[in-house]
Amino acid sequence: LPSPIPCSLTQPVTPELLVSPSSQDGDLGSECPEDRGNWTGRLDFLLSCIGYCVGLGNVWRFPYRAYTNGGGAFLVPYFIMLAICGIPIFFMELSLGQFSSLGPLAVWKISPLFKGVGMGTILIVSLVAIYYNMIIAYVLFYLFASLTSDLPWQHCGNWWNTDLCLDHHVIKAGNTTFPVNITNTVSPSEEYWSRYVLHIQGSSGIGDPGRIRWNLCLCLLLSWTIVYLCILKGVKSSGKVVYFTATFPYLILVMLLIRGVTLEGAWKGIRFYLTPQFDHLLSSKVWIEAALQIFYSLGVGFGGLLTFASYNTFHQNIYRDTFIVTLGNAITSILAGFAIFSVLGYMSQELGVPVNQVAKAGPGLAFVVYPQAMTMLPLSPFWSFLFFFMLLTLGLDSQFAFMETIVTAVTDEFPYYLRPKKASFSAVICIALFLMGLILTTEGGMYWLVLLDDYSAGFGLMVVVITTCLVVTRVYGMKRFCRDIHMMLGFKPGPYFRACWMVLSPATMMALLVYNIIKYQPSEYGSYRFPAWAEVLGILMGVLSCLMIPMGMVVAVLGEEGTLWERVQQASRPAMDWGPSLEENRTGMYVASLAGSQSPKPLMVHMRKYGGITSYENTAIEVDREIEEEEEEESM
Repeated sequence: LPSPIPCSLTQPVTPELLVSPSSQDGDLGSECPEDRGNWTGRLDFLLSCIGYCVGLGNVWRFPYRAYTNGGGAFLVPYFIMLAICGIPIFFMELSLGQFSSLGPLAVWKISPLFKGVGMGTILIVSLVAIYYNMIIAYVLFYLFASLTSDLPWQHCGNWWNTDLCLDHHVIKAGNTTFPVNITNTVSPSEEYWSRYVLHIQGSSGIGDPGRIRWNLCLCLLLSWTIVYLCILKGVKSSGKVVYFTATFPYLILVMLLIRGVTLEGAWKGIRFYLTPQFDHLLSSKVWIEAALQIFYSLGVGFGGLLTFASYNTFHQNIYRDTFIVTLGNAITSILAGFAIFSVLGYMSQELGVPVNQVAKAGPGLAFVVYPQAMTMLPLSPFWSFLFFFMLLTLGLDSQFAFMETIVTAVTDEFPYYLRPKKASFSAVICIALFLMGLILTTEGGMYWLVLLDDYSAGFGLMVVVITTCLVVTRVYGMKRFCRDIHMMLGFKPGPYFRACWMVLSPATMMALLVYNIIKYQPSEYGSYRFPAWAEVLGILMGVLSCLMIPMGMVVAVLGEEGTLWERVQQASRPAMDWGPSLEENRTGMYVASLAGSQSPKPLMVHMRKYGGITSYENTAIEVDREIEEEEEEESM
């Protein structure tokens, strides 16, 4: 394997007679982490995390969730849930990744019995990556459609419009004094989206996808091509692209915000968005909605954070980064709400209807309401192009993370074979996911997208995160996990993190899971109700990722020897080579676990080999002392 530092320098020498051929293979991949690559710039990791967390949901889910759940009062449960659920789990994922330098599958060396959790994660991420890139394809479609002097969804009278189409420009020009009844009418932007872009009238439902829409298919191909070119060299290339994709949306958001608040009627929308209704705080639904928003917005459980952290150097300050990213993400969501609702306020004044009649969430906001509002502004193609360019950059860096997660997870499992061919392997994954996503480009593709969106990362994702939390704190052990963080960062997590990891976070997520199951509602798209077989298919998607956990357990137990209980105990203990990937970071208890380190005083050997005592070596001495004291207590 091509490697900047020969293996002999990073690995203790073991007589060849003692090394079996199978362990040689493993060593070649796992003991030369230079091959894995690292972030090349200081800000690569931070910007990648910000780009991953700040996605489409910040623009199209948060503002709507806030206004339906008590306006400004929603920020109270939002920040409480961020403190209980968001920040601790975010920090836990980063710690696991950085400590082991392994992807979401190989990281389960921490407790091989639970490797199925990693398999479940990969399944969820793959399903999300398929439909997330379709949303990016829609954004590209609108981006190209905005490159014109007259936006195509501005007026009625096109071949795709029906008799119900009502153009607000005509109403304004006619200067009608009597109120127009707009309840049974449809805006030109809504018909453009459903009848031209989706051509949904060509499908009778999810079981009748109709023909492929070739313009959408080409947009999907283009979005996969962009993603592939950006992750071609792994974090070395995507780490550079995020300097643009993670920062540029902020520039556009500020421009849209300034334009929005200077419009007539903007304050009407902002008042609607922020007026606190404190009576909402007594309802459990609001707290659950706040937790869900935090959960999906930070992207915990998808393996992206763990993957990004695994490319860090061992002593990177992820404690600081956790607070920068999680709080930055929350502030971005709140800012986006101002940008969206100021324009909705202007739009409601133009149409003469209340704000709640124009407010929508999800694709309806991005592809119907906001584009319609753009047509009311001077220079509408310019503002439309900016808005969709912002959505494109927001979506792309989240998609990079999904792809990097899948590729890293599999290449870390088979480092000897796949690491040298990472670019080709990435291409294979992109082509496979593109082909699976082709059904989303058909006339009935939107029904499939809604099904994937509702079920792929629902209760399955929560089960994955709850299990991870319980395994790290109960099976691996809270004391040991805190000791690992101490060794890596030079200090132990405080009582706040320990309390959240042990009790608060798992309990909150259990409540979320139970609430989701009790309040289960079948999927729908507009007035269309999904048939029973589609519901079953969706539920199976969620259940399959959960089933990976017991399947992984069976495989792990079968690989051990002894009685059933002995096998379970052996499989739940960390693997022999669990720990930091580079030998110079393997201080304290981890030194002896490397091949060839049979020294009774491993830390002394370590210090002789690598020079004087640094602050981190001091930490290692403290950790060693702690372990010795614990062992003495146990023997007494």
